[in-house]
Amino acid sequence: MIQAWLLLVLAGIGGVLLVEGLLARYELLAYAAGWRSPATVLPDGMPYARGAEADRPPDAYLVYLDGIGKRRFRDTRDGGRLVQAVLAGAPELRVLGQVLPYSPLADPLADRRIWAWLRRRAGLVLFLHNVMQIFIAADRRYRPHYNRAVGSQIAEHLLLAGYRPDSGVPVVLLSYSGGAQLATGAVDGLWTRLRCPLHLISIGGFHNGANDLSHARRLDVITSSADWIEHLGGRIFPPRWPLLRASGWNRAVRAGKVAVHRLDPATHVGPRSYISPEAFLPRTTGTVIALIRENVSDGRFAAG
Repeated sequence: MIQAWLLLVLAGIGGVLLVEGLLARYELLAYAAGWRSPATVLPDGMPYARGAEADRPPDAYLVYLDGIGKRRFRDTRDGGRLVQAVLAGAPELRVLGQVLPYSPLADPLADRRIWAWLRRRAGLVLFLHNVMQIFIAADRRYRPHYNRAVGSQIAEHLLLAGYRPDSGVPVVLLSYSGGAQLATGAVDGLWTRLRCPLHLISIGGFHNGANDLSHARRLDVITSSADWIEHLGGRIFPPRWPLLRASGWNRAVRAGKVAVHRLDPATHVGPRSYISPEAFLPRTTGTVIALIRENVSDGRFAAG
């Protein structure tokens, strides 16, 4: 009897994953074929950026790319706490937190009728959708289209938030968990559209290491020995292995662009996570702000 129930559960999970994979690919196909364009209009009353005023250049623009819990323009609970903490500690920054990295069409998952119904009855499905998006973004067959979609979405939001191409004002891509896959993928598109100095900071970053980081000035990796999810990415994705010297990740490492910062014993999720207010949020926020200020001087990257 137990074996029958187990088979039913596994079959159900397999079916959900199959449907999720097909839906995720359809959204990317709709973008790549030009059937639909990414949305750029935010809900009423939501600004394109918070923090430093747009009437003068801020020290930097910071774009926060959340983990798999991101399914609407508004911040997730934990991601919102991190954004608020950065805003409070670094008022010189202009911060964007509304980007939807798990939707090539910038279509909020929580606002779709069927997903709203599922959220009330099977909320785990929403997380599976975003997990599938990460692996599609990492797949070499779909990666160029996905990277272009996310890079374009970020660039559009930066322009609407007041960013001026060729201004020299740095753009910081702060990512958490799977957001690192989309942040690294957006580098080329952002450089092409805005020609901006790019600084990447990942917190527990889960990414495949295949994306080209030539146009990134620096990648700061915030990690912990207790974060098994972050370490898993380094094991399951061959471009992260040292032997594959030609991968984007290993070229960046050899160029001295990658710096690792440990926040032991932070975990990836839960009450001891990097962004848990009861545990590491103040330390994580302080590290992020210090890294930005260390590498940004008078609105430009410090020499070297």
